[in-house]
Amino acid sequence: MERKLIITVGRQIGSGGRVIARMLAEEFGCQFYDREILNLAAKESGFSEKFFEQNDEQKGFLKTHFHIHLPLLADNDFYKNDFSQESLYQFQSDAIREVAGTTPRCVFVGRTADYVLRDNPDTVNVFITAPMTIRIANVRERRGCTEEEARKVIESGESERARYYNYYTAKTWGAAESYDLCIDAGILGPEGTKELIGEFIRKKIQQ
Repeated sequence: MERKLIITVGRQIGSGGRVIARMLAEEFGCQFYDREILNLAAKESGFSEKFFEQNDEQKGFLKTHFHIHLPLLADNDFYKNDFSQESLYQFQSDAIREVAGTTPRCVFVGRTADYVLRDNPDTVNVFITAPMTIRIANVRERRGCTEEEARKVIESGESERARYYNYYTAKTWGAAESYDLCIDAGILGPEGTKELIGEFIRKKIQQ
């Protein structure tokens, strides 16, 4: 019987972390979950997916924190309902736990999955970084923007992401002690980084 495996991937913006996470999912035969978790959480809660997207890990966390006003979806009609962001986070966390408990092998990108699944012995937690120059170049290529605009995207997005992670986990986003492995993807590139992480995972799950 194939051993259960859960990989969580935290990443700096522009580091290539999401691409590497998908490569790991393919190598280890895992289901891949990034934005898909928002859809699952929406289905479980009965709320529209767009409200989970609007309150995601790097989209105005501080602006909407503590209390938001969102419509409940039922029979194709909107019903007004006040709801806290903590409740949205709980729905998302429950969706992550449900997937981890029912899917033999899966990869989660971001959304504090490493913390949500902290007591799961089948989890390998990875954080992917890269030098700012490489991250700016990647964001410029993806968005077709200037170097200055790319830098602003990275700095603003990571500020929100860190605050979101730190608030819900009481840990520090990107700090080495929060993960099993932290790696600079700028050294080996996406493929080489995937191979190194893959080797680490194989050794860890053999323990």
